[in-house]
Formats: sequence, C-alpha cells, structure tokens
Amino acid sequence: MENTPPNALFDWLHWLPECDSTNTWALQHSEQLSHGDCVFTRQQTAGRGQQGRVWYAPAGSLTASFVLDGLLMAQLPGLTLAIGLAVISAIEGLLPHLRGVLQLKWPNDIWANQRKLAGILCEMRSSSCDRPRVIVGVGLNRCVNFAQAGLDIAMIGNPISLHHLSSEVPSEWALLQQLRKYLCQIAGWLEQAGCREAAPSLTLLLPELHYRDALLNQTIQVELGGETLIGTAIGIDAQGRLQLSLPGHPPRCLTSGRVRLLNS
Repeated sequence: MENTPPNALFDWLHWLPECDSTNTWALQHSEQLSHGDCVFTRQQTAGRGQQGRVWYAPAGSLTASFVLDGLLMAQLPGLTLAIGLAVISAIEGLLPHLRGVLQLKWPNDIWANQRKLAGILCEMRSSSCDRPRVIVGVGLNRCVNFAQAGLDIAMIGNPISLHHLSSEVPSEWALLQQLRKYLCQIAGWLEQAGCREAAPSLTLLLPELHYRDALLNQTIQVELGGETLIGTAIGIDAQGRLQLSLPGHPPRCLTSGRVRLLNS
C-alpha cells in the first residue's frame, strides 16, 4: 500500500509521480477537480511557500493540495489559521499522544517544540459552478532526513519531522484521508460562519487558537514590507490578525508579515 498509489480506492485522489507544485497543478487543472479532491506527489520539484518563498520538499515529505469550495480569500488570515487547526486535528486524530505538542505559528505554520513541522499555502481560483474555490497546499515533514537531503535546517525555518515526534508514523494514505476529512469539515463550518454577519467567523475558534498559539507572550520580530517591528505577541483576534504590543505605542493588529521568534 505504501508503494502503490491507491487511486482506484479513492476517487478524490489525483496521484502524480512528479510535478513542480501540487498547488500549481491544482490551479491549472481546476476545472477538472471537485470539492474535496486531493492532488498528491512524492516528488515536488518547485514547491511554493507563503509570500513567494521556496518550499523545500525532500524525500520523506508529504506534499498535497486540497480543493475546498465555498471559501473566500477575504477571510484570510483567519482562513489559514482555521485550516491550521484542521491540519493539527488530522495529525492528532492518528497520533493522539501529540495533543498539546502541536502549535500554530501565525500565520501559516504548524510547530512542534518551536520547530516547523508543516506549512500551509492557500490560493484562490474560481470554479465552474461560480462558487469561490480555495486550493489548500499542505507540506508536512513526515519522515525527512534533512542532513541526508543536504539542507541547512537554520536556512529553512529550523524544521522537525514527524518521525522525530513519534515512534509510529502514519502512512501517507492515512494522513491524506485524515487531512481531507478535517479540511472538508472546517470548510463547511467556515462557509456557514461566513454568512453570519453578526459575528466574526473565528469567534468560536478563539479558545483553541489561544491554546495553540506558539507566539503568545513571546518577543518577536515582524517584517512588514519595508517596516520591521519588534514587540510582544499578545494573541490572535477574531479576524485572525496577530496582535502585537509595541513599547510606547498602541498595539498593532497585523494581517500579514514574516515573523521571527527572538527569545527562543
């Protein structure tokens, strides 16, 4: 099973022996894809991260993109954080002993022990049924030997692999099934929540976001265009914005930025 792609078993799975980027492929073939479909490859040659950065996918990485209809990119950054919670739930559903170990690093990373386990990239594409469509790319370090891959971990976000956290690592197919399950669930919830004008869509998720917030009360540096901010992260608000306390200034609510932890 691990060496044979079970396309025949999962009609939602599009397994590619190799591609430049699963997100790029999904965007290019969007008209042939349906809600809940997953594009997966073991060999991604030109992965893309947030803000145009390179996403490295050495052997042992799990790289996949999921098609979710009914979501609005206007919900970002809240959308990416909600997706992050779904990815954490998927992993913990298979490895419950990791409950409390996995955290969210705003805006789009999954952390364990202050090291990067997974990254998320959301991109929008219109669908044939006139519903908004988001392509959710997930890159997960499943069983990666970074030294063997010739990667300097300091240069690629100080990553960690799932096999460093658990003696038993779920199969690719088990992970893909769980990811699809939780992503479709959160998509349905967000679509309904987005129609409630009376309340921000992340209000009900705030307790879990607070619990998972890897930056909470940490001193951080945020690169925001040509501006560099240094302050204390004081939580995520109901719109998914990072709240930053700055000495001598009112708190800032950020919708984007490149964050570095200063007191690790």
